[in-house]
Amino acid sequence: MAALLMIALTARLGFWQLDRAAQKQALQAQQAQRGQLPALDAATLARTPEQSVAQLQRTVRLQGRWAPEATVFLDNRPMAGQVGFHVLTPLRLDDGSAVLVQRGWVPRHRLQRDLLPPVHTPDGPVSLLARVIAEPSRLRELGEPALTGPIRQNLDLATAARETGLTLRPLVLLQLDAPGQPSGTDGLRRDWPAPDFGIERHHGYALQWFALSALGSGLLLWFGWLRPRLSSRNDPET
Repeated sequence: MAALLMIALTARLGFWQLDRAAQKQALQAQQAQRGQLPALDAATLARTPEQSVAQLQRTVRLQGRWAPEATVFLDNRPMAGQVGFHVLTPLRLDDGSAVLVQRGWVPRHRLQRDLLPPVHTPDGPVSLLARVIAEPSRLRELGEPALTGPIRQNLDLATAARETGLTLRPLVLLQLDAPGQPSGTDGLRRDWPAPDFGIERHHGYALQWFALSALGSGLLLWFGWLRPRLSSRNDPET
């Protein structure tokens, strides 16, 4: 009975992982379709959390002014095998609100971890091409997190709004290089990797669960049926 339960449970977990992979594939397709929709502007950009979820991966074109005094460097954010920072700066919009922008990536100094790399931030109005993303992923912090200063391990919208006093839209924008414009003039890299939905990971887990289920089935077949029959055939007293 225990063996049958183990076989059924592992098979069920395998199908559950396949179902999760299918859900992630549907989400990936949905967000890819959103990326093909017309670009949002300040008037149509989300003002509520519910709207921001529906706008994930949408393209955005905005005009505004940077708030460089509120720039934050998120530490331990690798790119192409290098350790560095994600640079986040609020962009003030004409209606008085602001939006937090992940502007790009810069490498960290190899010897001085607290040395800030140079990042050029224009003083006047700027035009921005970006994509709507979720809040930056949270990293595990050892000890007390740094609550002030430009270098942080993590940053959420509530903290950014409280520290800056800005009325932040409930989303984060990932800045993109505009077509026809030179990239890297501000010292930032923006060759962002494609979003990872973890589809292959779910397929891998499903394969592991199905392998365990198959192993359990094989052992049950061997010890519960084949081995006793072979033993009885070879027993001279039977």
